[in-house]
Amino acid sequence: MSDFAAFLEPGMRVEAPSHPDWGVGQVQSNVAGRVTVNFPDMGKMVIETSRVMLLPVFDR
Repeated sequence: MSDFAAFLEPGMRVEAPSHPDWGVGQVQSNVAGRVTVNFPDMGKMVIETSRVMLLPVFDR
């Protein structure tokens, strides 16, 4: 898990820079490097943060 991913909490908005088509999603849970995110157009996805970087979105 990336150092930052440990700080992702339910309710935070995130995006995956390597998958811009996913848009901005909301974190549902973060357990042992597996973050569940609900993306409006893609649905609920479980993301392994060792494979896909998630960045917080503060201003959209």
